[in-house]
Amino acid sequence: MADVFEGTPTSSLQSKWIWFAGLGVLLLVCGLIALGNLMLATVVSVYYVGMLMLFGGVIYLVHAFQVRGWDHVLFWMLSGLLYVLATFVNPILTSAALTLFLSLALVIAGVFRTWVGMRMKPVKGWRWIVASGVITALAGFVIALGWPVNSLWILGLFLAADLIVQGSTMIAFGLGIRS
Repeated sequence: MADVFEGTPTSSLQSKWIWFAGLGVLLLVCGLIALGNLMLATVVSVYYVGMLMLFGGVIYLVHAFQVRGWDHVLFWMLSGLLYVLATFVNPILTSAALTLFLSLALVIAGVFRTWVGMRMKPVKGWRWIVASGVITALAGFVIALGWPVNSLWILGLFLAADLIVQGSTMIAFGLGIRS
């Protein structure tokens, strides 16, 4: 049989199909729970990002004592403290900032994808890329128009949608490699 992943025979994946399907069911259930309470899912996602920022802030603080010169130490220490303080001071403000950043990222990605699709014009299927870009940019605009009120639920909605899609994908993959 052909290799699915480099160095991983298909038969070893087939014997693990139930684990992929089980993981898919778990992700799907978590996604449905998140969909049931979008505000809680938003808070969870903000604290997840906060933990990453806290880790980054600690790394900055450690790095501050590794550099030479007090002016550099103060700069790195201030950067680290700002990361640590921004993490848990105000989760609602953090969710508003992350939602605004998400909307801007979607608009930029959508415009870029539309531009790329237009440049592919003679190639068959270029309209799909343009449509994808327009939809992405519109999603960013809609999020920006509802900002900051939608900051309470939009991140939770994205988390729920991602968990549902990933769960469904894992279930389909597990069932697909079963036979």
